[in-house]
Amino acid sequence: MKRRSREINVFTMSFLDAITAGFGCVVLLFMLVSQNALFDTRTVVQDLSAEAARWELKVLTGQKNRVQLKEQLQQQLQQWTALKTLRANLISEVDDTRTKLASETQDSEARKAAVAKLRADLAALDKQTEALTASAQKPVPEGNALRSFVGEGNRQYLTGLRMGGKHVVILVDTSTSMLDRTLVNVIRRRNMPPEQQRQAPKWKQLVNTVDWITTQIEQGTQIQIFGFTDKAVSLLPGSNGKWVTVTDGKEVDAAVSALRAQYPKGPTSLHAAFAALRTMDPKPDNVYLLTDGLPTMGEVAPIRSGVTAGERLDHFNRAVRQLPNGVPVNIILFAMEGDPQAAPAFWVLALRTGGSMLAPSEDWP
Repeated sequence: MKRRSREINVFTMSFLDAITAGFGCVVLLFMLVSQNALFDTRTVVQDLSAEAARWELKVLTGQKNRVQLKEQLQQQLQQWTALKTLRANLISEVDDTRTKLASETQDSEARKAAVAKLRADLAALDKQTEALTASAQKPVPEGNALRSFVGEGNRQYLTGLRMGGKHVVILVDTSTSMLDRTLVNVIRRRNMPPEQQRQAPKWKQLVNTVDWITTQIEQGTQIQIFGFTDKAVSLLPGSNGKWVTVTDGKEVDAAVSALRAQYPKGPTSLHAAFAALRTMDPKPDNVYLLTDGLPTMGEVAPIRSGVTAGERLDHFNRAVRQLPNGVPVNIILFAMEGDPQAAPAFWVLALRTGGSMLAPSEDWP
């Protein structure tokens, strides 16, 4: 029997084993690759988490810095506002200083001109003084004076004082400084009872001076008497600051009595005194100013206590600008200790206005 030929089968057990083994290797390789990919992914995720944490820390730090910068900005804004206000105040002070400097420059030039005029008029004043002395020594005809005054001092101390006039105003300083000639005694007497203050020698001399001046007023003269501190008040009862015609002298008697009943108190404001002159119609043709020094206040009450010498002179210069034009001012100065600028300032005022100035001795009148 013929032997059949054997079929060739490629899918033998050995081949399948090889295929299976190869597939197993592929699966193992895939698993290894996947494991490495998962590890790499976790590493990337961890790196991103760390980066996110770092950015979160940066954000928190930035927020804190923003809050601090905001606070610093607010502080700087407050400082800027304060500096802006300070700058405005400094500009205002500079403008005020420039204005005061311009005013003082004008006053200084006026003083220089007045000093030059004073030097030029010294000889003429000496001759005038001699002539007035000679005329004052002549007896006064009986019947001219409406009132009489008897004093113990030498009346020739007042030689050169301009008398007369149809409209006469007497300005009397009734401030606290009229208690004495020294600051220490002023403070001491200020704390005394009013009755003792009325007996102060300087105050009594002031009242007696007003009394003496009123004895020189002729019949028919229109007169007004103001006592001034921080404001001016008429001493003629019922006059309301208007002109009063002198008839028999009783009008001025009432004013002197009213002055004797007062006692010195309050600050000194020449502005109030000179402002009262501007209310008179017609304006006065002769003014007597009885004071003891430069004013201690100006147009308004000061906001702080105490006043410097420069401020007092500034108050004086501003008050002088209130004077009506063409009115002579005769000054009787009861000099106060510690006020060296008073005498030159009032002397220049008298020269400018065509009046005179004198400082009587303590025993006058």
